[in-house]
Amino acid sequence: MLQRLVIENVALIERAELEFSEGLNVLSGETGAGKSVILDAIDFVLGAKADRSMIRSGESFCAVRAQFQSDDARVAQLLSEFDIEADETLVLSRKFTSDGKNSMRINGCVVTASMVRRLTSLLVDVHGQSEHFFLLKESNQLRLLDDVAGDAVAVHKKTLAGQLSERRRILSEQERLGGDEGERARRLDILKFQIDEITRAELKEGEEEDLAAFRERYRNAEKILDALGAVRQYLAEDGGSADTLRGAGRSLAPIARLDARYSALADRLENAAAEAEDIADTAQSLLEELDIDEREAQRVEARFDELRSLRKKYGGSVADVLAYLARAQEEYDLLSDSAVRFEQLGAELEQLDDAIYATCRALTDARKAAAKGFTERVVKELKTLNISSPRFEVAFGEYDRTDVPHATAEGLGSVTFLFSANAGEPLKELGKIISGGEMSRFMLSVKTQLSAVNAIGTYIFDEIDAGIGGKTARVVGEKFCKIAKNVQIIAVSHLAQIAAFADREFYIEKREEGGRTFTVIRDVEGDARILEIARLIGGDTQSDTALQHARELLRNAQIYKKSLS
Repeated sequence: MLQRLVIENVALIERAELEFSEGLNVLSGETGAGKSVILDAIDFVLGAKADRSMIRSGESFCAVRAQFQSDDARVAQLLSEFDIEADETLVLSRKFTSDGKNSMRINGCVVTASMVRRLTSLLVDVHGQSEHFFLLKESNQLRLLDDVAGDAVAVHKKTLAGQLSERRRILSEQERLGGDEGERARRLDILKFQIDEITRAELKEGEEEDLAAFRERYRNAEKILDALGAVRQYLAEDGGSADTLRGAGRSLAPIARLDARYSALADRLENAAAEAEDIADTAQSLLEELDIDEREAQRVEARFDELRSLRKKYGGSVADVLAYLARAQEEYDLLSDSAVRFEQLGAELEQLDDAIYATCRALTDARKAAAKGFTERVVKELKTLNISSPRFEVAFGEYDRTDVPHATAEGLGSVTFLFSANAGEPLKELGKIISGGEMSRFMLSVKTQLSAVNAIGTYIFDEIDAGIGGKTARVVGEKFCKIAKNVQIIAVSHLAQIAAFADREFYIEKREEGGRTFTVIRDVEGDARILEIARLIGGDTQSDTALQHARELLRNAQIYKKSLS
């Protein structure tokens, strides 16, 4: 339920704090005082679209904070999905600035508008003159009908869930086996082509690196020839480094016997000359190896292109291509031997689809049975609310055996609520009903039937009393009391008969101070409630008759509420 609402700079409200109670909360006041602004503020914090016109004149922002109490497991699960810590106290806040910046938070964590709307759809059901969120969605209509049906529907949905799970398993295995016979044959052809293409290539680990090295040498052959030729020339030709080193060694021969160090130096020069000659020989060998046949170069280029094409198709490296080959061969072997198993699965699927269709039919029959009693009860409620010729039906979409592949956990076929408030007028979908007052009374009748079932904790009604009075107004108040036994209600009302049933009442009025207009909200308690009820009766709070009538309304309301205990 909504415990506390803090409003800043919304329309004529500079700042207001409202503490709501359990049961029925009524907002009353003069026309134009700002009652609907409070509901607009609630819509705002629940994620409705915002624009700059909401911001109080002269201010740079508007903000609303709403504190809820909820122990709904669905709320906790959704908060967990949002990575927000769940608590019995849930705080939603939203700020909108004059430059268009929008900030939303849940328990202090920044969130998006869609996240807020997903959460608040579990917390609040809003019914206004132009907005009817919950029951306009066919998915919610179906859910509410299932709630009314209870176990009669639940048992079939449980059976259907198990059947659909088994169907997914069969389809998964069929897909693993290649689908139907035609799909399997096409897949086998593709796999055979791929296996043959990779096998013919006779891939070897490391081959690509060897080819790349060969191609690099071939493309730089001229540079290599020049470099190796220069090495040989400097080292081995007449007068080159080897001859120079030996000449240096011969110059030490006359003194080598005079000192071991001279002899060692001569040996080093001889070794250096031998190393230079060996390097020159190696360079000559590399030169001879570099004699690359043009046809060999073309073969290497072709092979390199072949490997690159295979890598592009089957993996980033030769190792990846070979791994793909192993997987393809395994799949090919599986599909080649799968015809018998696939045929078995097909037979199982046919039998299962028959069972699913039968379950969906049973589910629809259970819903139709529940819908008959439910619509009759709602029509009965509507007649007490000054709608003399109401019609309410639940339309079920048609389906047949061929629709089984489209079955969901909710079954097959759609469910649509149809309503007409006037004799001779055709039934229409709820969203196409023109009269907001009739729509609100329809919602109230439905909620009277569903309040003990629906898990939403707060209902909000905006001027549901439009166009009614007298006995009908009292009936609306009584229905509010019934619903408020299970959920919290926040209602805007102009009628004393409804306000008298309130567990908490707020009076909204406009004041002018310092040349500016303000909307002020205050609790109405004790004798102030008598005066407000008298004002709603006829406006004369000094009339003994009006005051006496107000006391009587309050006393009768208390008696009725006690009778519900």
